[in-house]
Amino acid sequence: MKPRSCPALMLAAPASGQGKTTVTAALARYHRNAGRRVRVFKAGPDFLDPMVHSRASGHAVDTLDLWMTGEADIRQRLYQAAGECDLILIEGVMGLYDGKPSCGDIAALLGIPVLLLLNAAAMAQTFGALASGLARFRSDVPFAGVFANQVSGERHVSLLTEQLPEDLPLLGYLPKRESIVLPSRHLGIVQAQEIDDLELRLEAAAKELVWTHDGLPAPVAFTNGVRPQAEADGVVPHLSGKTIAVARDDAFAFIYPANLALLEAMGAQLVFFSPVAGEGLPEADAVYLPGGYPELHLQALAENDRLRSDLQAHVAADKPLLAECGGMLYLFEELADKGGESARMAGLLPGKAKLESRLAGLGPQQVDLPEGRLRGHTFHHSSLDTPLQPLTRATSPIGRSSCEAVYRQGPITASYVHLYFPSNPQAVAALLGGTESAG
Repeated sequence: MKPRSCPALMLAAPASGQGKTTVTAALARYHRNAGRRVRVFKAGPDFLDPMVHSRASGHAVDTLDLWMTGEADIRQRLYQAAGECDLILIEGVMGLYDGKPSCGDIAALLGIPVLLLLNAAAMAQTFGALASGLARFRSDVPFAGVFANQVSGERHVSLLTEQLPEDLPLLGYLPKRESIVLPSRHLGIVQAQEIDDLELRLEAAAKELVWTHDGLPAPVAFTNGVRPQAEADGVVPHLSGKTIAVARDDAFAFIYPANLALLEAMGAQLVFFSPVAGEGLPEADAVYLPGGYPELHLQALAENDRLRSDLQAHVAADKPLLAECGGMLYLFEELADKGGESARMAGLLPGKAKLESRLAGLGPQQVDLPEGRLRGHTFHHSSLDTPLQPLTRATSPIGRSSCEAVYRQGPITASYVHLYFPSNPQAVAALLGGTESAG
């Protein structure tokens, strides 16, 4: 299949906290306002940053991760985007070379030039030394140039560029402005739908952004990935004729767009409902309770007797229910927030959950279920007190101690692991009551 070419940049930094999300969103809105079609991707597992980028660009934001999503999945998504847009932006994760694999590995593998983002607030000529060191660290990682964040003025820009190598031009900068800062909480930035003035902040960031480059970066040639063998052979159990109810609101919003797209591609009809708004369960063959922030909506969830009753009836009818992280917390008898305030939850699983002051689980996870092997990740600040014995435990591909329990009680499958459905469509279809297709 013929490659597709499209200008692309990987926005990466030497560490977290440099402003990657703000700058990526600002660039997306800047180029969108210029009449360009922009697609943004996020390197590494994340739900919060993509919400902002989706608003900034006007398109859904998919995840790119060489382990969790895989090279073929990455290539296929970028190939498709290259045929539909004028610019591809990829926000990196942590530092450029952090992790195995890192976002630097993605840039090297696909030939995507890095736009190196540096927080220049307390820096002058050292800006050039830091940029040069990161760019020379690996010869296989291409660089387009540098972007300065938190700039105080034109004189500051002049100092920053004094020692920049000629092959690392300053492509842009963003001044230090309170009006464009994105609010945050313990898991990262606040969810996009909770930032009342997000549009104003995005527009302000796009207006303040200075893009010194003339036009767009050079095009990158993207080749299509090879589909997983199970899909190519047409033997994936499908979900044709199945209706799946998906919880989606401020308490349950951690959903990969690729997960929903896959369910629909397998023939499922998706219906959404809001537990926080007091809605009951729509008529459905299966239920998907994704992660989120149930601890911030204890009272609303406790008062939703209708949903509690509907879910009990759903499980009693032996219909599948898949719950991840915050969705799982809601299934227990009680949930307590960081302040110790607790409330009654759905009561479908025995035990209690509570929010902790420290991170309790982090990292990539691989889960071997009777239905098949799935990949995903975990990131949570809560703990469980339950008599339930795990069906199995996830494993960490990088040797971390976070090996999350997977619980199964009747038709319920629940875990802290956020599953990436395209990692095994066949297993997901089986989990949600799918049937086999002959193709």
